[in-house]
Amino acid sequence: MTRIANVGVGKNNPVRIMGILNVSPESFYKKSINTTKIGIRNTVKKIEDEGADFIDVGGMSTAPYLSTAVTEKIESNRILDAIKIIQNTTNLPISVDTCRASVARNALKHGVEIINDISGLKYDKKMQEVVSEFVPFLILCAYDSKPILGNPIASTRKLFRESLRIAKKSRIPLKNIVLDPAIGFFRKNGQGKFFTKIRSDWVARDLAMIQNLNSIKMNHPILVSISNKSFLGICMGKKDPSDRLYGSIAAEVISVINGADIIRTHNIGATKDAVTIAAKFLSQRHKGL
Repeated sequence: MTRIANVGVGKNNPVRIMGILNVSPESFYKKSINTTKIGIRNTVKKIEDEGADFIDVGGMSTAPYLSTAVTEKIESNRILDAIKIIQNTTNLPISVDTCRASVARNALKHGVEIINDISGLKYDKKMQEVVSEFVPFLILCAYDSKPILGNPIASTRKLFRESLRIAKKSRIPLKNIVLDPAIGFFRKNGQGKFFTKIRSDWVARDLAMIQNLNSIKMNHPILVSISNKSFLGICMGKKDPSDRLYGSIAAEVISVINGADIIRTHNIGATKDAVTIAAKFLSQRHKGL
């Protein structure tokens, strides 16, 4: 059974909630940004009070349609400052959202248990050394530095297999790994290096992922991160991420029904309630009632 920082995920466990804490002023969803000590502490308390199982902290926005890259030093300093506040506020497990080895190393040195790498250990070759040394729990996203073609389900499974091979070489137990289909990170065009280039309709790709989560599990729990993302904005005609709450909840519920085990979200309370009901319906379906 998979356990992430001593929290059971997948199979008969409840759907878990990962609350997002953004400490990067560049983030696409401005309501989620916290850069002050008081703001971070209050947000952490809210994340815990609303029922999250994990906190995922990011120090650099990787939205593929924005130029938001910062230096590794800035990213690391932001995350380390946030980690101290989180650890003094809650006992929830901390995940760090980074694909840079030096940032991950600094976080792991300070007691972080989970690394959420949107490149699936492929962006920074030194990341393999870091995870081999510390053996953290991992969230691995589907990613390729080269353009990909073909069926989105098959290509996503291929990218997962590549990341799982890297993790195996780095001595990470399979039971410590969660997979993420990287909703929003497959694009025809983008800025920076933190997305996978495709020639097909990227919105259709994202919708296909949500519809086929059970097909890409590969015996690992699946994490889905879709709250307030741009594919929802396109589907609903909502340019402002702040107007995408209801669409986010709907997509998260559908994700749970289709096999998601962890939902990473900005909207902890609303998401928790919605996926709890979705899980009840799913349980009844499995019982044949």
